[in-house]
Parts: sequence; C-alpha cells; structure tokens
Amino acid sequence: MPEELYRKKEYQSLLLKTLGDSPKLRIIDFFLDNPLFDFTKKEVIEALGMSKQTFYKYFKDLEKYGIVTVSRRIGKANLYKINLENPMVKMLKEYEIQLSLQIAEQEKAKMQKPVAVEMTK
Repeated sequence: MPEELYRKKEYQSLLLKTLGDSPKLRIIDFFLDNPLFDFTKKEVIEALGMSKQTFYKYFKDLEKYGIVTVSRRIGKANLYKINLENPMVKMLKEYEIQLSLQIAEQEKAKMQKPVAVEMTK
C-alpha cells in the first residue's frame, strides 16, 4: 500500500530525516514526491495518516505562501499541487539533490576502501 511510504519511519525521505518530521514538512514532502500529480485535501490527509485538524492547521500557510497552489477544480473540490516556481520549493528540491549526492559520494568512498585480507598458510 503506497500510504505506508508516508507513515512509517523506515520510509522517511532525506528531507524529513535531516530537517525533522514536522506536520508542515510532511505535507510539503508529500507534494515534492508527487510533483506531476494534483490531490484533494482529503487524499493528502489519508495518504499521510494525519488528522484533519493538524492538516488544516498547517496547510493554510502552505497556500498563503504559494508553496502549494490550486491546479484545478472538480465539482466543489479543489485539487492542489506543489508550486515548482516557488523559491522555497526550489531550495528544498536543490537541498534534497545535494544531500543525495553527498550520501552517494560517502557510500562510494566506503566501497572503495581497501579491505585487509589475511593470508593463511
């Protein structure tokens, strides 16, 4: 079930591992993970396993500062997606890329360390 990806600690993104597991950041992270799709508020709440009260408390700021925007309307429901033109969103995407590259370099360095081999007679 894909919702597990947003609920379990072992599946946390680099963004959440390094900057913290705050509700606001979890919402941003969800949208960053799905930049090509738009979602209703209900879909985001369900995917994150977050209470409505907590979601609405933080989501209004994300709308206010243009981090998420209404992409279209279906009936009475607004659908939202991440605003890839927002400076904060650009910064967070770049941060995640740079962090991934740093971790990849560290892993590469670990793999390239010579391993001592004992010879037996």
